[in-house]
Amino acid sequence: MRTAWGLVFLAAAAVAQTPAAKLEFEVASIRPAGPIEKMVASGKMHIGMHVDGARVDIGSMSLPDLIYLAYKVKRFQVTGAGSDGINAPRYDIMAKLPEGATKDQVPEMLQALLADRFKLTLHRETKEQSVYALVVAKGGPKMKPAADDPPPSTDPDAPKPDNNVKFKMDGGGQGAVVSGGQNGNMKVSMANGGMHFEMEKMPISALIDFLARFVEKPIVDMTELKGNYQVAMDLSMEDLRAVAKSAGVAIPPGAGGGDPAKGPADISEPTGSIFSSIQQLGLKLEPRKAPLEFLIVDHVEKTPTEN
Repeated sequence: MRTAWGLVFLAAAAVAQTPAAKLEFEVASIRPAGPIEKMVASGKMHIGMHVDGARVDIGSMSLPDLIYLAYKVKRFQVTGAGSDGINAPRYDIMAKLPEGATKDQVPEMLQALLADRFKLTLHRETKEQSVYALVVAKGGPKMKPAADDPPPSTDPDAPKPDNNVKFKMDGGGQGAVVSGGQNGNMKVSMANGGMHFEMEKMPISALIDFLARFVEKPIVDMTELKGNYQVAMDLSMEDLRAVAKSAGVAIPPGAGGGDPAKGPADISEPTGSIFSSIQQLGLKLEPRKAPLEFLIVDHVEKTPTEN
C-alpha cells in the first residue's frame, strides 16, 4: 500500500563588449538524501526547492531532477548520459545566494553548480516531435480558480514556514492529505477501484507535469490559461500501474482495487482514465507535431566532488 501512495508524491554585457560574470552560489553543500520510505513513514518529506531570502534549500532530488530544474525543461527533453532517473541517488543541497541575487537567478546558479560538482556538459538540439497539445475544449474550462495566497507576514518574529511536504493518512488507510507543496494541499482517496485526486492550487504547468506521467508523448500547453486552479481527477488503478511500471516500481496486482486480470493499461492508450478525467476539466489532448528543444547530456559524473 505504501508503494502505491508513493506514486502520489543574459545580461546586457554586449554593450560593454565584455562577458558577464558567471552567476554562482556564494557557498553550496551537496549531501545524500535520506530514504524516501523513511520520510513517508514519518509523514514529512523534504522534497523540492525552497528559497527563503538568501537561503536555497533543495531536498531529495536526483541528478536528472536537478538538470530539469536548472535548465527549466521537462523530463522528456533530456537524453544522454545520466538522464535516467530510475533508482538514481537523490541529494539535498543547501546554498547561499550572493548579495543582490534573486530567486529567478537560482536556475543559472544551479547550472554552474552542476558543471562544477558533477562535471556536467551538454548541448542542445531541436527536433520535430509527435506531441499532445493540451487545449481548452468546446464550452471552456470547468475548473474553479484557486483562492489567492495570503500576503506574507511582516512580523520579524513570525515563525518561518516549514518547507517539508507533509503526508498524513486518514484513519481508515483509504485516503491521505499531502500538504506543504508549492501547489497547495492535495487530497488522495481510494474510490471505485481507482484513486481520486483533489489539488487545491495548480497552475497549468503543474497539471501538465502531473499528466505527463500517464502518456508517452510530450504535452505542450496551448490553453493560454493563466493563474492557479482547483483540479479534481479520477484515475484507474490500471493507469497507475502503468506509471509505476514505466518507473520500474512493482505494484501487486490487487493493490488499490481494480481488475488485476486486465494488467497495466497501455500508457499511451487514448481511451485511458486520464483522458476522460481531462475532459471533465473542460480540456482535451490533441495529437499534433511540434518542434521541441532537447538537451543532450554529453558527460556527467554519478557522484559530486566533495564539499
